[in-house]
Amino acid sequence: MTSTGRIAATAALLGLLAGCGAATREEAPLDTFDAATIFQRGEFELEAGDEEEAARYFGEVERLYPYSELAQRALIMQAFAYHQADAYELSRASAQRYLDFFRGSEDSAYAQYLLALSYYDQIDDVGRDQGLTFQALQALREVIELYPDSEYARSAVLKFDLAFDHLAAKEMEIGRYYLARGYFPAAVNRFRVVVEDFQTTTHTPEALLRLVEAYLSLGLLEEAQTAGAILGYNYRSSPFYQDAFALLRGRGLAPEAAGESWLRTVYRRVVRGDQI
Repeated sequence: MTSTGRIAATAALLGLLAGCGAATREEAPLDTFDAATIFQRGEFELEAGDEEEAARYFGEVERLYPYSELAQRALIMQAFAYHQADAYELSRASAQRYLDFFRGSEDSAYAQYLLALSYYDQIDDVGRDQGLTFQALQALREVIELYPDSEYARSAVLKFDLAFDHLAAKEMEIGRYYLARGYFPAAVNRFRVVVEDFQTTTHTPEALLRLVEAYLSLGLLEEAQTAGAILGYNYRSSPFYQDAFALLRGRGLAPEAAGESWLRTVYRRVVRGDQI
């Protein structure tokens, strides 16, 4: 841009800033300014910390100048601004619209990542509805699979693992609740989900210990022994194994594979070297 052009753009931006003041917001209609000036206003509001107002300006660039070079960039900036404002549904809508129209562009990976974050950043505690966690996992998987070489793939993998762990934590929370109240079959069902479906998470050792407790309470001694054997085979240094071992020894039992329950199938996979 020439010096004359920069001066003109600066003057237009100053006019827009003045026209959008609290007392005179309607005095200068946005359609009297070009796309670059409105986009700059969005950047100004974003830097000033008014993310929702920034998103509005970026949206106006797309609305008023849909075929301009800045319209595409404004849409991804709108998704970013809404995310910064914790307006996750609006951020998700903007990111999805970007992918619908501009998939394959240089910012596609970031749009997909923002869409995933719009779910992930709402996973704030174990007690919350897990629907958002499942949606976050699906969206993060798309980042990993569609854009494996992007700068966002590694972060998506880390967040995927954390979200996966979050689901396991929910199963553990419910399982502990049932166990503490003596609903042992219901507790077993929850801990079984962790062992079979979330075996790579940090909750598997405790789930195996709780299975030992629940099965001993039900009088299913072979199942308790097998759970203890799996725990000892994979997590011998874990304090959960020490507790399980003490529980079994207290009944005159040893942590060893016995019977033909679902745990025996898991044990066979472990012995062959597969993950639980």
